[in-house]
Amino acid sequence: MSKFILASSLFAVLLIVAACGSKTSSVDTGKVIKSAPIGNLTVSLSSPSGQLKHGGDDFFVAFKDSSGKPVDVGAAALTFHMPQMASMPAMNDSATLTTTDTPGVYRAKANIETAGEWQTQVSYEGPAGKGQTSFSVTAQ
Repeated sequence: MSKFILASSLFAVLLIVAACGSKTSSVDTGKVIKSAPIGNLTVSLSSPSGQLKHGGDDFFVAFKDSSGKPVDVGAAALTFHMPQMASMPAMNDSATLTTTDTPGVYRAKANIETAGEWQTQVSYEGPAGKGQTSFSVTAQ
């Protein structure tokens, strides 16, 4: 059931992001929280403070090539996952991504349930091909 919910959430986010289209210009994404390779690109999470916060938080997700230039990846999705621990059930918190004036840079909004280490799952599909990755990140 958890995989179905995750897949449904990913599909819905992909549709929303794909429908938003892309624009031109640049946006200040703040300080990098964490970066990881994704296919032949790099994905970065960033915010003005350089931290990811639990509760309602706004941050940026950027896809860049090896020269650091943002790359339009089309539809993108991000989910935070924390596995079950003792009596606490597993948690999955999806981020809502919207396009910005810079193709390849997305404004993200998430309600991360609790502070601690989360497994971040990122995927994309579009003009840059298809890719997915996961990496850990700490919510303050």
